Amino acid sequence: MDENNITRLDIDGKEVIIIGTAHVSKQSAEQVKEVIEVEQPDSVCVELDEQRYQSVREGNKWKDMNIFKVVKEKKSTLLLMNMMISSFQNRVAKQFGIKPGQEMIQGIDSAEEVGADLVLADRNIQTTFSRVWRSIGVSGRAKLMLSILYSIFNRETISEQELEKMKQQDMLNSVMQEFTEAFPRLKKPLIDERDQYLAQKIKDAPGDKVVAVLGAAHVPGVKKEINKEQDLDRLTTVPPKSKAPKVIAWMIPIVIISIIVYTFMNNPDAAYQQTLSWIIWNGSMSALGAAIALGHPLTILAAFLVAPLSSLNPMLAAGWFAGIVQASIRKPHVSDFENISEDVTTVKGFWQNKVTRILLIVVLTNIGSSLGTFIGGADVIRVFFENL
Repeated sequence: MDENNITRLDIDGKEVIIIGTAHVSKQSAEQVKEVIEVEQPDSVCVELDEQRYQSVREGNKWKDMNIFKVVKEKKSTLLLMNMMISSFQNRVAKQFGIKPGQEMIQGIDSAEEVGADLVLADRNIQTTFSRVWRSIGVSGRAKLMLSILYSIFNRETISEQELEKMKQQDMLNSVMQEFTEAFPRLKKPLIDERDQYLAQKIKDAPGDKVVAVLGAAHVPGVKKEINKEQDLDRLTTVPPKSKAPKVIAWMIPIVIISIIVYTFMNNPDAAYQQTLSWIIWNGSMSALGAAIALGHPLTILAAFLVAPLSSLNPMLAAGWFAGIVQASIRKPHVSDFENISEDVTTVKGFWQNKVTRILLIVVLTNIGSSLGTFIGGADVIRVFFENL
């Protein structure tokens, strides 16, 4: 049996065998099958949570998704980000002719074949996304989205030999070092905390012999954390939202409205100029976002009309209205939901699929509205000082 990428540990008399895998590698899946058959473990731990396990076993139930509910519950950005992340993995998997996460599927099947307990050892993906999103701030979110977008536009292919090299410790350490430098605040919730969670779940797995199937990036961290007691309650708690963004979100409209009212009392013509500037910048930038997402003309018009008002009310967002208009006019078909997994592997597919186009409209319209708020707000302040 090939011992490459296999780590053997003795944890309080329990034998733990960790297989470090690449998530889109044929050899990884084959190695998982071989190790479980030879070792006959009491438990098999896989790097999945309940949500991803159901997705693996039953397929992505995109056709059951209520796009209106997604938009109204403000989940468009997280869902779009999730699709973008899976896009790269699906594209590489397609290059090698295998399913993404095949080694996890193999771990599930092999556990059943040898009669081992299956342990879903990873933290809930929504908890991870929430902790990531709350921890990196506005600039970090923008940087992350740009990086994910780049991965979609980047059409370079890699060889399976290069993929296998990623599982070597020296290569992995250098990759993680670069990752930490690029996104220092992202590494903690995305990698370090999950290392701690995975380590505790593996240690708590029933039986005297445990095989754990993990992505190679987690192996060093799990080895480091597995001899410690981890607080799973702390790791699964979503931190409260910072009050600062909410305060700022309310302060901006209060300041803008106050300035325009004060200017109107002293110089109505200047106040008219301020109001017009606010409407044009907010409406135009919001409409531009909807247009870039190839929204219907009525969707673009809705974005233009709603943005100047929604920017003055933090409870509303132009993207939600634009997304709902688009979903009403260009209702997704069952085929659009069924083809999401395939369509998100290409840039063209993101824009052509009616479901992902709605999500793009929501996100890009909101980005445009935010830009319009800052530009329009700056112009309102400029006119104010010119007419003091």
